[in-house]
Formats: sequence, structure tokens, C-alpha cells
Amino acid sequence: MNTVALGVGGGIAAYKSAELARALMERGFAVQVIMTRAACEFLQPLTFAALTGRKVISQMFSAEDNLASAIEHIRVAQENEILVVAPATADVLAKFAHGNADDFLSTMYLAFTGRVVLAPAMNTNMWNHPATRENIRILEARGHEIVEPEEGELACGMVGPGRLARIEKIADAVAKSRSPRSADFEGETVLITAGPTQEPLDAVRYITNRSSGKMGYALAEEAAARGARVVLIAGPVHLADPAGVRTIHVRTALEMRKAVLEHLAEASIIMKAAAVADYYRSNAPRLKEKKTAARLSLELDPTPDILAEVGRQKGDRLLVGFAAETDHLSEEARRKLENKNCDMIVANLVSQEGIGFDSDENEVLLVMRTGESIPVERAPKREVARRIFDEMSRLRLALHAAK
Repeated sequence: MNTVALGVGGGIAAYKSAELARALMERGFAVQVIMTRAACEFLQPLTFAALTGRKVISQMFSAEDNLASAIEHIRVAQENEILVVAPATADVLAKFAHGNADDFLSTMYLAFTGRVVLAPAMNTNMWNHPATRENIRILEARGHEIVEPEEGELACGMVGPGRLARIEKIADAVAKSRSPRSADFEGETVLITAGPTQEPLDAVRYITNRSSGKMGYALAEEAAARGARVVLIAGPVHLADPAGVRTIHVRTALEMRKAVLEHLAEASIIMKAAAVADYYRSNAPRLKEKKTAARLSLELDPTPDILAEVGRQKGDRLLVGFAAETDHLSEEARRKLENKNCDMIVANLVSQEGIGFDSDENEVLLVMRTGESIPVERAPKREVARRIFDEMSRLRLALHAAK
């Protein structure tokens, strides 16, 4: 599935943007809505959240005082391939043209490197004003597509150009702006595992790890954005299901193994990003064990090695494994690649602060079947996912050429 950021400016035509969000989703886009403060006076963010299934961004800084909130405009700019603004008010056009960044939408625009589609809507005199006409010329010179407003009766009572273009026309313009890379995995079915597993010790206790599932979910979103059909098998995480992705929720390693094997036949690419627990208690009691003053010892059995099992059955499929290490990163990744019959290992040092487990960023080493080792510098996990798929596309061609 392709990804698009939908900016909504503060004009009476803002209510039509809800129809545009639906039209874009019908064309296969995942939609991230960004509303200006003025737009929220015309339409509630909850409307877009209900339509898209995603959080709506309406202010520069959220209530969460953390790094993720502070750089969210960078993350959104990197995660979306197209930015469409409808209605693009005179104020939004002026900010974009002159690089003014005083809210989330205008700041994100300066960090955005994808294709931009602008659908202006405003009073006729405002549309015809020399300042607006000059701003349009500047934006067109940057390669942005302008979906010209239509003529008709406006909310102010005037008749003339300025009415937001038809929703179908705007949606078609966005669809035509898809980048060539957006379909490079079309026809593939990508099976991805994500998150931790929880292995019960008794009726209320379990063992697990710090995996948040964010890397696996970023991979699922990137695969869908590039045209693939995606099956995501997720352990217990606190993340919304990615749009356009079939998500299967499991809890334990045994449940994850069962789900993977059930969907293996339909997959052409398997990405084992889940941090499956290494041990489980096979005889876990069904009731809570009472605490005593005595020391407790548990017998734990190894969980099934799902990656190795898939490696034995993979055939012509492309298999990508993940390795979370604390030392000897390259050596451990190469060993895992050979032992598990993988085509690529994505390895990271989880001992580094601020990356890997339970973090919004990652820094990885891609160890390839072709013998290459490719470092991916620290970046938001969605950007890391893009780099992984870029290299996987190249690896796929190299492996096919070698046959």
C-alpha cells in the first residue's frame, strides 16, 4: 500500500477533505492526516481518525514530552511518498512558497522530499491576487502539481474561481503521482513477524523481552507501500494494525510458529523480525502459584527455532532474519545467516542506548547472502525499513541473475 500525507488547511472546504481521505484509501493509499489549527475550527480531528484508523496530527508538539514528539515532523516526512494539501488555503500556499514554518504542516513540508499535490480553495479575489499568483508560480517551478480550483458559487456568495476541485480529480492526481519505486514489490506476498512473545509461567506470570514490534510494523507498512500483499504475524504489542495489512495476533512462540507455517505456502518473501522468547515453561500450571519464602527454580524448555525451520523449507523464497546482539555483531550475523539458511540478516547492537528494542530509531548492519555487509546509519525505523527493502530489491535481482 502507498502512503500519503493529507494536509488540511483552514477553509470551509475542509469538510470535503474527509471525502478525499476516503477516496485515497479506495485507491490503495494509507492516509496520514495533518490538520492546521484553523482547519480544526471547521472539522474535528476525530472524523479523520475514524476514517483512516490513524492518529491525526494537529499541533507541532504533543502532550508527550519526548524525542519522538519533537521530531515527529521528520518521521512523517520520511514515511510518506506523497503530500497532498486540500484545501490549500492562501495562507498554506504562502508558507510553502516562502519556507515559513510555524506549524506542523509547514515544518513537515520543509523536511519532505516526495511528490507534492496542492488543491487550492479560497475566495475569488484571494485566488486572483498577485501575491497568490506569484506563490503558485513558485510552487509550480519546484515541480509541485497544482489542481486548479473550479469556478462556481463560493461560500462567501461570490461566483468565480476558487472552489475546491472535484474530489475525484484530486484523488486521481495523487494516484498519478505514485513514484516508480512504489510498485517494485507488486505481486509479492511478504510474511512478516513482529514483536515479542509471552511465555506463561503460571496463570498470571510470563517471561518476555523488550521488543516493541515497531521495526516489524515499519517493515509491514513499507512492504505495503511498495505494492506487496502483506501478512503480519504480531506478538503482544501496543501498536495499531497497519492499514492495508492483514494482521494476525498471537501470544506465544508456539502460536507464532503455527501461524507462520499456516501462511508460509502463500509467501514469496519471509521476514522474521519478531523477538521470539528462547525458552518457555512447557508444564505451566493453569492456576497462579502462590509466593513463598522458599527459593524457586523453574525448568524451561527451548522454544521452537522458527527461523531455522523456515530456512529448511524456504525453497526459492527470499528469507530475511533478524539478529539482536550485544557484541561481535558481524560475526554473529554471518553465523546466523549460514546456520539458518537466510538470504539476509538484519543485525543490530541492542546494547546501544536509544536504538533497537522499545525505541523509535534503529541502526543496523545488513549481512547478505552475496557476501556484502551494508551498514545502515541511525534513523527512524520507517526509514531503516525503506533501506532494508531497497537492498532486498537489489539482492532479489542478484539472486535471480545467479540462477
